[in-house]
Amino acid sequence: MLTVHHLGISQSDRIVWLCEELGIDYDLKRYERDPVTKLAPPAYRALHPFGTAPVISDGDLVLGESGAIIDYIVERHGGGRLRPKPEDADFADYLFWFHFANGSLMPAGMVDMVLAMTGGGADGNATLDGVRDRLERGYRMVEARLGEVDFFAGERFTAADIIMLFPLTTMRAFAPRDLGPYPNIRAYLARIGERPAFQRAMRKAEPDFPPMLG
Repeated sequence: MLTVHHLGISQSDRIVWLCEELGIDYDLKRYERDPVTKLAPPAYRALHPFGTAPVISDGDLVLGESGAIIDYIVERHGGGRLRPKPEDADFADYLFWFHFANGSLMPAGMVDMVLAMTGGGADGNATLDGVRDRLERGYRMVEARLGEVDFFAGERFTAADIIMLFPLTTMRAFAPRDLGPYPNIRAYLARIGERPAFQRAMRKAEPDFPPMLG
């Protein structure tokens, strides 16, 4: 049986949502963060050598990394649904945004968070200002894309939307950002919030943490 090991308020909520969108059977095991350090508990860190969320288990398999887990579940349990075929017109856009989420946008958000926490983002430091500008560029790209199409790959919902949502929503709990200047992102998040599978997933994964959709 597929088991989703979900760490509260973390990227593993994506995997719960994916399973709900695909309508597949899975077990959900939820882990609470340490109340003092806010880090994953020892039991979660012990699941995988890297010790971060998300993690799934499927029989003898234990797998980490959001992108790898999504690909695995889509192909192994979802019959290839939520992923365009190579011959589809939106395949390249799907690949870009699927990999942009954790390859570029999340690292930029993490850098921004760490610099803010350490007071390292002072104006006048060209290197640090350049690093922080990566997140600004990322948001501008997302805003422009969502002004052209309803979903990241195009006009249909795909797994690219599932992996892209976290840096636009829950990541803002760690690195606050005002979405006021981004009307297309706000409209997109409202569309996502209306999806029944998303609503089910958030009730299961984060019953005490309202989705950050605005």
